[in-house]
Amino acid sequence: MNLKVYLAVGLGGMIGATGRYGLSGVWAGSGFPFGTLAANLIGCFLLGYLIHNSRLRERLGSIMVSGLGTGMIGAFTTFSTFSVETVRLFDKSITLAAGYVLISLFGGLGLSYVSSQLAKRKQAVS
Repeated sequence: MNLKVYLAVGLGGMIGATGRYGLSGVWAGSGFPFGTLAANLIGCFLLGYLIHNSRLRERLGSIMVSGLGTGMIGAFTTFSTFSVETVRLFDKSITLAAGYVLISLFGGLGLSYVSSQLAKRKQAVS
């Protein structure tokens, strides 16, 4: 890989991590990890759209796609925080923990599917 890709991924990662940190702060102290849930669902939608929209990827170029996909969206979403927060919720309530896991899983899959369909329709219309 060339240096430009590493720089794009690093810059994207900085933007994504900062965005997730800010989003998590909005709901700090609520007792439920709404910030991580929102970040992961938004990330599923954005990555699904980016990956399934070939015209957008062509317009952006491979360096920008790596910066946005791997860097920004990759740093914005987080499986490790999701896992730790799920364990913490289990200590409070099995129902809350199960709800968080189900919403994250099916919400993420659903948003990835919806965004891929939107991307495909946009390409067909353009």
